[in-house]
Amino acid sequence: MYKHRIITDQIKKLTENFPVVVISGARQVGKSTLLQHAFPDIDTVVFDPVTDVGAAKTDPDVFLDNHPAPLILDEIQYAPTLTAAIKRRVDKAGHKPFQYILTGSQQWAVMKNLSESLAGRAIFIDLAGFSLSEISEQVTEPNWLHRWITGPNDLIDNPPDRLGLNRTVYEQIWRGWLPKTDFLDLEFIQPYYRSYMQTYLERDVRIISDLTALQDLGKFTQLVSALTAQEINYSQLGRDINITPQTARRWLNILQATFQWFEIPAYSGNTIKRISSKPKGYIADTGLACTLNMISSHNALGGHPMTGAFFETAVVCEIRKLSNALQPLGLYHWRSHGASEVDLILEQNGMLFPIEIKLTSNPTKKDVRGISAFRKTYPKLKIAPGLVVCPCEKFVKISENDYALPWNSA
Repeated sequence: MYKHRIITDQIKKLTENFPVVVISGARQVGKSTLLQHAFPDIDTVVFDPVTDVGAAKTDPDVFLDNHPAPLILDEIQYAPTLTAAIKRRVDKAGHKPFQYILTGSQQWAVMKNLSESLAGRAIFIDLAGFSLSEISEQVTEPNWLHRWITGPNDLIDNPPDRLGLNRTVYEQIWRGWLPKTDFLDLEFIQPYYRSYMQTYLERDVRIISDLTALQDLGKFTQLVSALTAQEINYSQLGRDINITPQTARRWLNILQATFQWFEIPAYSGNTIKRISSKPKGYIADTGLACTLNMISSHNALGGHPMTGAFFETAVVCEIRKLSNALQPLGLYHWRSHGASEVDLILEQNGMLFPIEIKLTSNPTKKDVRGISAFRKTYPKLKIAPGLVVCPCEKFVKISENDYALPWNSA
């Protein structure tokens, strides 16, 4: 059963305007399936790390002669020698749109080499796991985030409906966001993630790193998944498995390069007050994090000490997915040395949009103390009404300038 991806129309528009479109994302987020449904009549070649499919690696020009454009090349990182041949053909065709769609699971292998080789010829876009609207099959445009950024009063005057998500917040966090886990029975979720992790280490990591201690990287991934939604301290990251801060930074770079980890920078603004400059880090999928941290069922999340951090991670991931159509959009976090903090600060066109993320069904004024502190710290900046994203029943005003929004809003 296929579920429509929000990003599909955007990809089609990009193919109409660029010779090459590169779609990057973690393994199993649905890149290949999306393209099969969006472009069913386009020839597709899937590469793997072992087989030289059609002599693509040894004789790329002959390979492309046998597979004329338009062409989809899936997991292009396994055939990097094709890049130069693609560049020559794009130039020969006068940069005609819709010649190649490339996909890849590693930023280092795909983004770095392709961005250098195909500069001015390719456009890049990332695909993550399912969003809540994709899971519920209720894709609403504009979504609540788009309405909030383009004019908060519209959302205030016409609160969004809730999506028809037939799962509790705990089950969705535990199940995760990969398309495969959306369809699996609960008993198969964690075996799937264990297999996913093993394949990730043996294939994705090996191709971009000379790292030999894959088992140690697996332990490191487990460690950082337990530190999701926290400011990054490289010394702390390495201490538990006896590695240096430099090694911790390098291993985090590997996780980022393979889309298993991302960071939100700190917001500073123009102020003399001392604030934290450390980024916050997030595991990319809460289902994987639950498996790595031995949380055996969604029922076990109730009262678990990491549930709040996992909920924040899920909401931040959701906002990043919804923000694709709002670019450019800055995402930051804010924390003062007096311990006041705001989970997310969005920025567009000189306006700042503060968002708190709370695992509570009954948000109150105390939940926006960080947003109030942020306003007091930056009295001259343009700051929109604040939001508390939480598992509440309806959109409701909780202070003079702040509102609570159900986490599963349309």
